[in-house]
Amino acid sequence: MTSTASSMDTRQGQAPHEQRPSWQQRLRRFGYTAAPRSDVRDQLVPPYVQPSPRMWQFLGVSRPLAERISRWSGWGGPLLVTLLAGVLRFWNLGNPKKVIFDETYYAKDAWALVHRGFEVNWDKNVNDLILSTNGDVPIPTDAAYVVHPPVGKYVIGLGELMFGFNPFGWRFMTALLGTLAVLMLCRIGRRIFRSTFLGCLAGGLMAVDGLAFVMARTSLLDGVLMFFVLAAFGCLVLDRDRARAKLAAALPVDADGRVRPDAHIAETLRLGLRPYRWLAGLMLGLAIGTKWNGLYFLVAFGLLTVLWDVGARKVAGAHHPYTAVVKRDLGLAFLATVPVAIVTYIVSWAGWILSSTNGKGGYYRDWATANGRSSDWSWLFPDWWLSLWHYEHQVYEFHVGLSSPHTYQSNPWSWLVVGRPVSYFYESPTPGKDGCPVDAGEKCAREVLALGTPLLWWVAAFAVLYVLWRWAFRRDWRAGAIACGVAAGYLPWFLYQERTIFFFYAVVFLPFLCLAVAMLLGAIIGPPGSSDTRRVAGATGAGVLVLLIAWNFIYFWPIYTGQAIPIDDWRSRMWLDTWV
Repeated sequence: MTSTASSMDTRQGQAPHEQRPSWQQRLRRFGYTAAPRSDVRDQLVPPYVQPSPRMWQFLGVSRPLAERISRWSGWGGPLLVTLLAGVLRFWNLGNPKKVIFDETYYAKDAWALVHRGFEVNWDKNVNDLILSTNGDVPIPTDAAYVVHPPVGKYVIGLGELMFGFNPFGWRFMTALLGTLAVLMLCRIGRRIFRSTFLGCLAGGLMAVDGLAFVMARTSLLDGVLMFFVLAAFGCLVLDRDRARAKLAAALPVDADGRVRPDAHIAETLRLGLRPYRWLAGLMLGLAIGTKWNGLYFLVAFGLLTVLWDVGARKVAGAHHPYTAVVKRDLGLAFLATVPVAIVTYIVSWAGWILSSTNGKGGYYRDWATANGRSSDWSWLFPDWWLSLWHYEHQVYEFHVGLSSPHTYQSNPWSWLVVGRPVSYFYESPTPGKDGCPVDAGEKCAREVLALGTPLLWWVAAFAVLYVLWRWAFRRDWRAGAIACGVAAGYLPWFLYQERTIFFFYAVVFLPFLCLAVAMLLGAIIGPPGSSDTRRVAGATGAGVLVLLIAWNFIYFWPIYTGQAIPIDDWRSRMWLDTWV
């Protein structure tokens, strides 16, 4: 009976819209047009938000000009924000002309790496000589034991090769990457929010954040790590859009021009090699080659991109999206991220690997030669591999056991509320010296304080709660992606609360905090279709908040840049006792 009924069904093999004759289809012959509604293509690749025509009318902008502005704003807006960030970061970059905080390690390690291929032991009093001779000092030959991989130091060294072994030279590349990170964040925010305004808002917030600003003007590794992590995230967002567009293009279109889901296509379509995912693997390898906590982002982003594939195939009509992803996507996703990242990390040690094994090369480079091959399986591996493995194990033991107290160490619980910033540089010049006003009365203060713009971070604490709510109860993928970035950069530090850790480690997830704040401000402004009263009230509230954040950055500008200010002015900026 079942087979007979099945054979009588003339709808078999027809497109979905032909399987259900409807009154809309019968009326189409009389010129009926279906009401516009979102189809699967819009779900897979949502259109970008366009400014309201009423806004252009209010501003007196003609329609052709408005279209040109909209067309160019996708790059024009982010470039203007980036220009602002660049001017701020490069202004007087060589000041203070000092070796501040951990520049005493990384600036010199970078100079040795780009000349010898490995780090060396410097004389403890060499900093003054470097500053007084503009870096014209001999490079020692004795290898030094260091506990961070070389990529970030190579990046810093590139600036030194271009501009010399001096403060401007060793800060140039961190300033450049800090500026480019603002551009990337604008474009990433634009793509995930489908709004140029919100993308530029996210980038603008990072442009005026004190921690991002100070880290971009200091040759430390964490700003470089942040750049590579953000670049990897941007590559995965690009890959997500391209993969979903390819999936949408393969789906059938009904007579009304709407893209319809199709289970067979959704479960069997191969999406190709997806080069942006391979590029993300390269960026994650460079992140791990800068600091090891890049590993957490490799795991988090790897899971994130696979879940994005599951969501895409489900929207496209897959009945078993997880099975489809395992069969069609998972293998290449793994190859494009994990092996690429590992190979990139190993290649970053090329200078150390190629150094001499006679005791005059990199630290531990001769370990395998000097200690023999103790394992029965050691003959399978070259000497450099065994020596590198031993080195990495020693570094791991150092990191997990680091508990020496430091004046500016902090607990990660305090990071989101900026509980304990780090002072990179402090001097107390007398009136009339080093920029201290003659009429200051008493000593001035010159400080470079790695302090996030307080109002921005305090708003971000609420924004994180908002994106968690959006992700948990609205299943908003954008909120989930932002939460993933925050979690990968923040939560692992709670495993090491006995370890000596610092607030400036938080710069790696700062871009995701800015995205969270931009998302919150977008909700305050109101969704498209809201009443004029609602949008005006929301825009006013959001605008006031953004202006307060910008003012807050300006207010703390002197203690971000090491300017000499009267001690009372400095005290007025120490809002919390824990900042001193």
